[in-house]
Amino acid sequence: MKRSRLPLLAVLPVVVLSTVVASSAAGSQFLHWEDGSLLPVLGADENTSAELTAGSGEYGGTRDSRTSPHAASRAGRVDKPWKPGMPEWGVQIYWEDSARISDAEVKRRARQKAEYLVGLHANSVSLSFPYYTKGPASDEVFAGPQTPAPARMAIVLRVFHEAGLRVTLRPLMDEKALKPPKTAWRGNIEPADRSAWFAAYAKLLGPYAALAEKHRVASFVIGAELNSLESDQGWTGLIEALKKEYGGELSYDANWDNFVSGPVKVPAASIGLDAYFPVEVPDDASVAALADGWNKWLDKKSTGPMPEVVLAEAGIGAMDGAYPAPGDFSTKRAVNEDVQANWYQAVCKVVVDRTMEGVYWWSLNFDDDPYAAPAERISRLNFAGRPKTERAIRDCFGSSYAGPGSAR
Repeated sequence: MKRSRLPLLAVLPVVVLSTVVASSAAGSQFLHWEDGSLLPVLGADENTSAELTAGSGEYGGTRDSRTSPHAASRAGRVDKPWKPGMPEWGVQIYWEDSARISDAEVKRRARQKAEYLVGLHANSVSLSFPYYTKGPASDEVFAGPQTPAPARMAIVLRVFHEAGLRVTLRPLMDEKALKPPKTAWRGNIEPADRSAWFAAYAKLLGPYAALAEKHRVASFVIGAELNSLESDQGWTGLIEALKKEYGGELSYDANWDNFVSGPVKVPAASIGLDAYFPVEVPDDASVAALADGWNKWLDKKSTGPMPEVVLAEAGIGAMDGAYPAPGDFSTKRAVNEDVQANWYQAVCKVVVDRTMEGVYWWSLNFDDDPYAAPAERISRLNFAGRPKTERAIRDCFGSSYAGPGSAR
């Protein structure tokens, strides 16, 4: 489902205030705060990026859990770090990088997002980032100027891990080169030479898979919403190549229409769901009615519990008339936060009732200030700065739901 590539806000001024308050028992790291952040950071040298790309054992834990040993040990961290069987309560952060932004500012923004997610009671985050193609029939896929380089991404991964967040890395094909614009979508691409396309894709993803291994990333998404390619045999070779770099969970995120219409044929270890089910109800529909609309769609796949399903994307515009087209990122009707907040409550109810693995809300732009009121020009899909929706998220993430593991 197409959604917003959220526009950049003005770069916020950076004030770095570092104060050493305690030395570590090991003597090689020390605890300090920067940028007025409430999150303490373990690190030796702010001015070098080398310390941000530590070895594969840095975050400890096992390959199954891939959690940080620091997660619950200091203030400002996730209260209950994710473990297998627990729900993934998360947010999709979309990051279009810019060479004009310093490493220090990247770190500040990452820390701000981590603080915000912790305040929502999140235990997980998915970092989506763009890659590019030259058109719907192109065999080429490649990194562009706004694709974060692995060294830059390492900065963000370290901050997220130190906050105790379960991390997913998620490449997402940018749609700017796909035309005509109104119908362009990554799910409709038809590369002229699919073998060449998968070879280029494997070359692109390889360094990010290695980065994910080094930084103990819990899940690596090998593709999202690529409907037209889901039956291709090229996925097998891609997965084999990525497994040489990364030992964690390789997942694929299916669009809602293909997900309910039949089996998703990508042979990934897990299949996520980009869930934008249209529900034909008025703006004043109850949460129960919205949940019922969702369940009618999911029943086309299977009835009852769905413990293997995580909603990799869920969201809706905070505006009038959004329920029949929840993935509409371009329309800007009158703001109606009740529509968005009620949808979030309904989706959370469905996740709990069906004992799903969790949900990631779309979305938060890496460059936006999540504490600011949403500007008129940005997508109505944005939830940050909308108090009713934020309350719905906190209530959902702070619920007593123990996750699919409790039902097994």
